[in-house]
Amino acid sequence: MSEETAVAEYSAEAKTMGDKIAEMTLKQAKELSDYLKDVHGIEPAAGGGVVMAAAGGGDGGGDAAAEQTEFDVILTSFGDNKLNVVKVVKNLTGASLMEAKKMVEGVPAKLKEQASKEDAEKVKKEIEEAGGSVELK
Repeated sequence: MSEETAVAEYSAEAKTMGDKIAEMTLKQAKELSDYLKDVHGIEPAAGGGVVMAAAGGGDGGGDAAAEQTEFDVILTSFGDNKLNVVKVVKNLTGASLMEAKKMVEGVPAKLKEQASKEDAEKVKKEIEEAGGSVELK
C-alpha cells in the first residue's frame, strides 16, 4: 500500500457534517434517522439508526459521563396479578388486548423506547402498582 492511499483527504463540508453527526444525542440521531426515512426514503441498511461513536476516547470530551436522559422501559415480570398488568400494558402502549397479553406473557418485553426519565418513572409506577416489575435501561 502506498503512502498516498493510506492518507484520506476529506472536504471541509464532509468534516463538518461528520463532526456534527458524531456529537449527536441518541434522540437527535433517531430524529435524523426518521427524517431521512420519511422525507428522502433513506433507510439504514442493517435496521439500525445512525451509527454513533462510542463515548469516551482520548479526545477530552468531558461529557462522557453525562446523566442518562432517555430510557427503555422493560417489563421483567407480571407478578401474581397478570390480568391487571395486561390492562395497564394495554393502556400504556395502545396495543390490543391480545397484543398486550402476548407482551406480558413474553417477558422481558420492551414497553417504551427512548422515554424521558419522567415518563419512564410514571410507566414503572403504574406497572408496579398493578403488581408487575419493570427495569429502566
